[in-house]
Amino acid sequence: MSRFKSLTKIAVSFLIVSTCFQFGCRPHQPLYLGETGRWHQQYISNATRIEIPNVNVHSLPEVCNSTAPLTLERPDPSAMWDLTLEEALHMALKNSKVIRSLTGVSFSQGGVGGVPSALLQSAGNVRTVYDPALIESDPRYGQEAALAAYDAQFNAGARWDRSNADPLRSQVSRNTGTFYAGISKYTAPGTQFYIENTNSIRDPGQDDNGYSAGLSGGFRHPLLRGSGIEFNRIAGPGGSPGIYGGVAVARINTDMSLNDFEMATRTLVADVERAYWNLYYAYYRLASVKSGLASAYQTWHQTKVHFDTQTIRGSAQNLAQSEQNYFEFLRQTELAQNNLFRAETYMRYIMGLSTSDGRMIRPVDEPVKAPIAVDWHEILCEALFRSPELRKQKWAVKQRELELTASRNFLLPRLDLEGGYEITGTSPSGLMGSRGSAYSSMSGGDYGGFLGITASMPFGFRQELAGVRNAELNLAKARAILQEQELELQHQLAESFRELSLSYRQMQTTLSSYQAATNEVRAAEFAYEAGRTTLDLVLQARRRQSESETIYHNSVIDYNLAIMTLHYRKGSLLEYNNVCLAEGEWPGKAYFDAKRRARERDAGRYLNYGLTLPGVVSRGTYQQHQHEYNSMTYATLPTALPRGDQDYVVPPPPPSNHYDDGFRVIETDATMVIPAPVLPKPGGNSPVSFTTPEIATPNLTPTLNTRYMR
Repeated sequence: MSRFKSLTKIAVSFLIVSTCFQFGCRPHQPLYLGETGRWHQQYISNATRIEIPNVNVHSLPEVCNSTAPLTLERPDPSAMWDLTLEEALHMALKNSKVIRSLTGVSFSQGGVGGVPSALLQSAGNVRTVYDPALIESDPRYGQEAALAAYDAQFNAGARWDRSNADPLRSQVSRNTGTFYAGISKYTAPGTQFYIENTNSIRDPGQDDNGYSAGLSGGFRHPLLRGSGIEFNRIAGPGGSPGIYGGVAVARINTDMSLNDFEMATRTLVADVERAYWNLYYAYYRLASVKSGLASAYQTWHQTKVHFDTQTIRGSAQNLAQSEQNYFEFLRQTELAQNNLFRAETYMRYIMGLSTSDGRMIRPVDEPVKAPIAVDWHEILCEALFRSPELRKQKWAVKQRELELTASRNFLLPRLDLEGGYEITGTSPSGLMGSRGSAYSSMSGGDYGGFLGITASMPFGFRQELAGVRNAELNLAKARAILQEQELELQHQLAESFRELSLSYRQMQTTLSSYQAATNEVRAAEFAYEAGRTTLDLVLQARRRQSESETIYHNSVIDYNLAIMTLHYRKGSLLEYNNVCLAEGEWPGKAYFDAKRRARERDAGRYLNYGLTLPGVVSRGTYQQHQHEYNSMTYATLPTALPRGDQDYVVPPPPPSNHYDDGFRVIETDATMVIPAPVLPKPGGNSPVSFTTPEIATPNLTPTLNTRYMR
């Protein structure tokens, strides 16, 4: 037997040692019976696969009903859509539940680049028409959530107790039932009122009165900490240091969200105007290069005729130069045509339309070319008052001021005045119904009440002092940011001020340059016909004419965009485009409830809790349209120049005297129409067609416009 035990111990020891050598001192998976070895297939095949969410959101008709966009292979639209800037703004605002932007799109003299990408890349940062309502209806920090702290609270409950018998104390088992219901409410100064009804039923014992009823009411009013209308509107009843959830703070959050929505709307309006004028420029850039293409084709055709007839101007070099010049203008025309299609597509995007519906948008409003006088001090004062960015930061400063006021209240000890009164009644027959019931005995029962003061105060006020210091730092930070924002706005406004002056001067200069280039082309053609110059000089002159015309059109757009940018930075862009923000339509039930609420207030007696406190939070309603354009008026024109609706002509430079053929400067036609001929390729029979509808070149003289006058 002892030998068997020894063998057993040896076997167990060997098993333990072998197990330690096999597994070592490291964690191991447990062993399971019936394991198939396919445990990982569930996670690889199912848990990590990409799935489609089960949502049902209907696509916009503009997405589903879109036609193929216009390209160089199919450049012909089914119809032209003459669109004014006012109509474009109206349509963009109407179709903007989500505020679109042209983030990612660049407009330049060379063309349009990039694609809109803000919605797909960062949808969470995009503004919508729902944002102000979302902030106001936030169940944690919104106005209704702050006002809910003053709603009356109903509390009720029932409880049944049973006590066991105790022979040592001569007690028997008893059953007790308690029912209570009460209402409590906070008021604006922080006082809490309550009223409660309590009923109890118990088995009769030594006391025969097994039924009791009570009605009690009382109040608790803070005398120091938590007292006052101002504090409770900032922090709310029962607030703590660093937590400010009062109705005043909630209202400021709503006002700040309205500022954010105004800024998003202003950006949308600026993008619409930017897209509109760049589409205008794309049309005239195409017209300029098409004019050069037609001239290049004529030059090649004439040179080809001279080459075929073996005249002196029909050399192989001249033919090659004219052919290369033609193909260069053809390349530029193709780029300008494609750029026009892209500019029109982005105009559609910012308006909330499909990428193509067969029609082609054509701007019909003429850009402003009149000089505008701007008074620096007036636009600076207007910007400091009307800028939505500064207004939002001012709300932030006001919020920090209110928080500092509330944080100082927490430095006071808590001292509360309490009082109450209770009416009770007891009866052995029942709670109610009989003559001797508990409720009927309340008129002659035992009454009681109390009045007292409770106090509490932490030693050191460490948390409260930290809250005051934090509020002071937040206020100092908000004020410093506001001051720096004003400085930054001043620099931005100064840049717009300079850009407005520069763009107008550039418009005048490029117009003179275009007139000079036109004169150069005519002089070069006259000299070439007379045999006094070569063909390459004529071709270069024509290229410079086309480039100078394009630059002039671009300078006109830059001037109009400079006007828009100045309005944008001084906060008057919405008024400039006659846009006003207002609340949308409500459902019928909302109007019914609002009318009932107004009738209730009309029938009641109004108590102005804020007659003296809290202090001024708002300076009143902001007037969106100031109806003042004194900061941007017309410059005083020289008396020799025409006024009113006539053209303000920029005097051309004096004619050059180096022409020995007596060539004179000839005035350019103000309404010259650029034809769109079908141009065959040199040396081939296949036509290259650019059938964009005919357009007229813009008036080459700045025209006074009454858009900026009141």
